[in-house]
Amino acid sequence: MSRRMILIAAAWIGLLLLGGGLALDRVLSNAITRNFDDSLNYVLTAMVASAEIGPAGEVLLNRPLGDQRFLEPNSGLYYQISGKGFEHFRSRSLWDRSLQVRDRHKDVDVHIYDTREFKDEPLRILERDVMLPGSPVRWRFQVAQSRAALDEQINVLRRTLVRSFALLGLGLIVLAALQTYYGLLPLRRVRAAIAKMRSGLATRVDEPLPDELTPMVEELNGLIEHNERQAEEARRHAGNLAHALKTPLTVIMNAATANAADLPDTVCREATTMRRQVDHHLARARAVGRRGHAHSRAEVWPSLESVERAVGRLYPDVRIDISGPKTLHVHVERQDLDELLGNLVENAAKYGGGSVFVTVSGEAGFVEFQVEDDGRGIPEEERQRIFDRGARLDTSKPGTGLGLAIVRDVAEIYGGTVSLEESEDLGGLLVRLRLPAAAEPESSTNRSTANGRRSTS
Repeated sequence: MSRRMILIAAAWIGLLLLGGGLALDRVLSNAITRNFDDSLNYVLTAMVASAEIGPAGEVLLNRPLGDQRFLEPNSGLYYQISGKGFEHFRSRSLWDRSLQVRDRHKDVDVHIYDTREFKDEPLRILERDVMLPGSPVRWRFQVAQSRAALDEQINVLRRTLVRSFALLGLGLIVLAALQTYYGLLPLRRVRAAIAKMRSGLATRVDEPLPDELTPMVEELNGLIEHNERQAEEARRHAGNLAHALKTPLTVIMNAATANAADLPDTVCREATTMRRQVDHHLARARAVGRRGHAHSRAEVWPSLESVERAVGRLYPDVRIDISGPKTLHVHVERQDLDELLGNLVENAAKYGGGSVFVTVSGEAGFVEFQVEDDGRGIPEEERQRIFDRGARLDTSKPGTGLGLAIVRDVAEIYGGTVSLEESEDLGGLLVRLRLPAAAEPESSTNRSTANGRRSTS
């Protein structure tokens, strides 16, 4: 991450400095060149102002130009006045050379151009045509100067720009690197804290961190706490299962060692007890494992209909009525929801008098199920004990006594509750199951809501 941030910053800084340097070079080079041209134009204007026509019609300067370089041969500063039919009037600095007279224009405007007509001496020339009073000839005034001084100034400028911008770019990249290093320092502290947790020196990330990282650290600590809870639950369930199996195994071993006459019956009885305990703990283990899925959800109505059909086949003489909205969803895996409702409805059908009402409703972030039967009910003082594993009040009917215990454990794993009450309508037991509600998908808003009771026999 640091390398990517520094490389991106370096590339962007380089691009900006390159564009800015080119623009600044162009502006300053043009300014230097304009200043160079202005000095030549000043000389050209002075030449025109001091020019006059001699007795033979030739052009003369009535006063010498002030720059001493016009008198020194090959000094790099030259002038020349040319007219058709007359010899060139040249500065002494030209010596035995002459400036070329091109016919590319015939006007009185000033023209500026570069030329290499002198060997090893590039020139910059300003020229204009002038009609002097008393002469019918169009005179061409030219001032030329070697570009060496101009090019040297531009080269000095460019070297200065390159060095300055390179130093500026290096400083900005170093600043970006320092900013990246210190900006990502809290992440390195988080990494060190995680390494401490992995080595057993700490259990949480408790480093003081910036506000931007606090939510991430809170989620990380929450994940660690969740994993610890799951590990603790796994250890507790394993211990409970081992403790639950220890007594039946001891009974079987003692009966086998003593060659008891009722050994087969003892084995069958204790094996049933062990199977009951294994089923119970497997159900809890499945629910705990699936609880970690944040997107677990199940539709309530299809699960109710499935349970109704299954229990109806087991108890064909029992009337089962279900009612409530068809669009409710819960934050529970479908398999666990089927197991919860199946245990409650099957118990109501088994111990009731032939009628079972199942009512579902949604309120305050929960979906509530009310399962009522017309049986004898459960005395209030026995309602808490009935949730214990293997507890049964009616031993005349087959069963393991784990139904309500599994319902309570699985419901609590998903953050729900289950309670026992007396049914006002049917007079038997009312089991109230509350599970966390899940948001309904958009497609379900067009579904119909069934508020009336539907019955099957």
